[in-house]
Amino acid sequence: MKKTFVFILFLFIIIISKSHAQSDTSLKTGWTPRGTVALNLSQISFSNWVQGGEDALSFAGLGHFGVLYHSKKWDFYNFLKLAYGKSKSSGTVKTTDNELRFNTLLIRHLGWKVNPYFSNEVRSSISNGYDYSVTPEVQTTAFFDPGYITQSLGFIYSVKRFSSRLGVGLQEVITNKFTNFSDDPETADKVEKFKLETGIESVTEANLDLMQNILYSSRLRLFSRFNSLDVWDVNWDNIITAKVNDYINVNLSVNMIYEKKASLKTQIKEALQVGFSYVIF
Repeated sequence: MKKTFVFILFLFIIIISKSHAQSDTSLKTGWTPRGTVALNLSQISFSNWVQGGEDALSFAGLGHFGVLYHSKKWDFYNFLKLAYGKSKSSGTVKTTDNELRFNTLLIRHLGWKVNPYFSNEVRSSISNGYDYSVTPEVQTTAFFDPGYITQSLGFIYSVKRFSSRLGVGLQEVITNKFTNFSDDPETADKVEKFKLETGIESVTEANLDLMQNILYSSRLRLFSRFNSLDVWDVNWDNIITAKVNDYINVNLSVNMIYEKKASLKTQIKEALQVGFSYVIF
C-alpha cells in the first residue's frame, strides 16, 4: 500500500500542475443540469468453428447525471452515478458492473484560496453481487446491503477542472444479510447491522483534456477512522475517454479499491470498451 500511495501522490502532483494550466473559474450563474448516458455492447458467436470458442454476449450501461447551482457566494452540486453490466457465456449470466453513488456538495465562497464545504454521499450496489471465483458462486452484496452514507465538513480547494477537499467525516454502514461489513468482532454475543464511524475524509477529483478528443477523469476518495488512523479506505476511479464522434467513444476504466473490512487485498477492476454515448443536457 505504501508504493500505491506514493504513485497516487505523484500522479496527482502532475494533475494539479496541469489543472492550473487549464483552469477557468468562469461558471454560469444559476442552475446548470448535466447528463450523459453510455451503452457498451460486446457479442461473439460461432458456427462449425474448428479452432474452438463459445458464444458470448455482454453489455455495460453507465449514467452520469448532475445539477449545479452557482452564485457569487454558493456552489451546490448534486451528482448521481449509475453503472450496471451483465455478461452471458456458456449459458451462465454474471454481473460485471454494479454501482450507485449519489453525492451532494455545498460550498460557501469566502474569497479565500480554500473555502468551507459540507458534503453527503450515498453508496451502494444496484443489485445482488456475487463472488464468481468459487463454485458455486457466493452472494456478497445486495441493494443497500451494505449501504454507505458519509457526511463530511471541512475545506475545499476548487478550480474548474480540479478540486480537493479534506474534512472531518461521519460514515454510517447499513447492512441486513451481509453483516461482515458492519459487525463488531469484539462483541461476540451480538451481531451489529449498523455501524457509525468517525474519521477523516479526503476527496480529490480531476477532469483533464489530454488531447483534443481524449478526456481523463479521476476521483480519489480516502477515509480513515480516528481509532485506526494507520488504516485507510481507498477508492480510486479513473477513466480515459477517446471520442470517435458525437456518439461513439472508446473508454478505458481502472478502479482500485482497498477496504480492509471487505478484503485484505487490493481490489482492481479494468475495462476497455467501445460503445455509444449520448449527452442528454
